Amino acid sequence: MASPQDYSRRAFLRKLAFADEAHLGTVNKSLVCIFLRGGADTLNMLVPYGNDDYYKLRPNIAIKSPSRGGPAAALKLDDLYGFHPKMAALLPIYREGRLGMVQAVGTDNFSGSHFEAQDQVEHGESCGHSLGGGWLGRHLASRSIGQQTPLSAVAIGTALPESLRGAPSASVLNSIEEIKLQAPDGQSQAIAKALAQLYGSEVALLAEPSKTTLDLLGRVEKLQGKTYHPANGAVYPDNAFGKGLKEIARLLKGGVGLEVAALDLNGWDTHFFQGAEAGLQADSIEQLANGLAAFDRDLGSARGAVTTLVITEFGRRSYENSSMGTDHGRGFTVFAIGDRIAGGQVHGPLPHLTRGQQMDLLGPSGLAVQFDYRSALCEILVRALDNRRIENVFPGFKGQEIGLVKRAIV
Repeated sequence: MASPQDYSRRAFLRKLAFADEAHLGTVNKSLVCIFLRGGADTLNMLVPYGNDDYYKLRPNIAIKSPSRGGPAAALKLDDLYGFHPKMAALLPIYREGRLGMVQAVGTDNFSGSHFEAQDQVEHGESCGHSLGGGWLGRHLASRSIGQQTPLSAVAIGTALPESLRGAPSASVLNSIEEIKLQAPDGQSQAIAKALAQLYGSEVALLAEPSKTTLDLLGRVEKLQGKTYHPANGAVYPDNAFGKGLKEIARLLKGGVGLEVAALDLNGWDTHFFQGAEAGLQADSIEQLANGLAAFDRDLGSARGAVTTLVITEFGRRSYENSSMGTDHGRGFTVFAIGDRIAGGQVHGPLPHLTRGQQMDLLGPSGLAVQFDYRSALCEILVRALDNRRIENVFPGFKGQEIGLVKRAIV
């Protein structure tokens, strides 16, 4: 008769071993989703310096035109747009054609509530319509469960984001060192050996899954056993965001089956003293840009299989407020990096910027929404990650063509 310990071990394997062994280390496409929490003012990140209204509406916090020159001026991308000067680290990726942006993306939510807007975007819903789980969770669930591993989906932090709710398997961690078998006196090797003996022949049904689990644990253990040195001279920022990206790179290059990673960057709710080329927002922009640039450099040859998405819950208003900040608005810019991204360009129309006083009475004004945010997510999932069941991710949604992601060459 099997002991309670045996049943416990079997339950452990059932939870961890939903993959075939060959899937480990052979994930073809991966998505890294960066969420800028707080409603990022993307008008000061992707600067519409070709629009005179931008300077009229933001006399104190606008980023100077590239023609002005100097460290406070926007970094010219084309005749209409420039990067915030703190985004210099991303210029090479943009010029390589692997960083693209979509202007005027947003939701149909006029509440101006951080909680409601974040919840809606993470669930992949329209306003007032509830779907089960998050959009990343449904993406993973739409794939064969036989291809999932315990590390198919990872959130860096301390809590599972709503976007990953419903995933067949998801882990929350700050570091690879947190992944281990719970064993008395740290005897994880002994437990692993016992599991290998237990499932070597006794339980044929779980023999193959057990090999997958033990192989995964072995790969993780190898990663834990040595100091990680970023490749290609990459230097990550010494902050939580940089450390999170470094852990994602370790997992992606470690062959543990990572398909989706989620990481937050907080601090974008800039109602007061937002600043322009320097200040509160500039510090956040620098963290974002330097972190993404280091991550891209570190991936090296592996970056061809990785797409990175940067999204927020809503943008800010077009005009500065009396506290030299910006209040909650509507449309924002989506940033995406990857070999399948139609980069080196800005997708979408040059924004029509007005003060929108009448709109303020009805809800947040700002950049008018031209593209439903789900259209951008659909293009990434279908064209960059080859999801062929997109109707299971966004049921009933008919997206707009953006062109952010290149069409596959048949």
